[in-house]
Amino acid sequence: MTPCFADDIKSELLDRQPFKFHHKLLGHPALSLENLSRVLPTLPQQQVMYSKGLLDVGADFESTFRKKPKERTLEETIESIRTTDSYIMVRSPEVDPSFADLYKALCAEVAALMALRGVGKRPIDAQLYLFIASPNSVTPFHIDRYSTFLMQFRGSKTVTVGLPWDDRLVSQPNREAYVVRENTKLPWTIERDAFATPFEFSPGEALHIPFIAGHHVRNGPDDVSISMSIIFNTDESVRWKDALSFNHVLRKQLGRVGLSPSGIGQSDFKDAIKSRMWHRYLKMRGYAG
Repeated sequence: MTPCFADDIKSELLDRQPFKFHHKLLGHPALSLENLSRVLPTLPQQQVMYSKGLLDVGADFESTFRKKPKERTLEETIESIRTTDSYIMVRSPEVDPSFADLYKALCAEVAALMALRGVGKRPIDAQLYLFIASPNSVTPFHIDRYSTFLMQFRGSKTVTVGLPWDDRLVSQPNREAYVVRENTKLPWTIERDAFATPFEFSPGEALHIPFIAGHHVRNGPDDVSISMSIIFNTDESVRWKDALSFNHVLRKQLGRVGLSPSGIGQSDFKDAIKSRMWHRYLKMRGYAG
């Protein structure tokens, strides 16, 4: 099986803090621009999202891709991406045979890292994401509902990442609302970058972005950027996600009497209770979860 991650990866920091390391996938045929040009048009339409025009760091990242540019097809976007302000995001390219072995290898190495950290034996709901972007393009400030290993294959980028659970970057109420998809536009100002770390990296380098850590991305000016991430949840991050969802409901109820719930990510014991309460709430509301 193809080795994916270099020995400088830090399993003990998984979902604790961001860190840079190296990957061993440079030159993988699945990630060539030629293969991507072949694969992308064949994928289901809902898996390929693209936009035109440079985005702002403070934009709503998730809503950007809800409407695709009518005046430019995907094929035209790929063809002109070197010279136009375009951004392509591809979900689950592993459905194409050219990515299947790569996906299995990455999942196996993530599982090994999770076992070392004691947060489960296999990645939960693991997916690959591809990002193909014009020079100087920006991924707006946001948080993810999963853990991420982001690998660079072409071009360069700067990823500015904060610590997970840092309320100076993302408040608890905003974090909860984002997780349940009630509000995906997070407040951002340049001053908030004082609480984050910029990581500059190029082909062969990779970055771990912890679950729920605030971050934004700016691609370098000299070339098209091609990067790929494997996203996944652990037993721990699933509990956090459930607890955040329950906190969002609880916050609305307590807010009526001027109270607010304790934050998530501060007590494993409380988080586990809130995770169980979320599942009870779902069952009470008639959901299978």
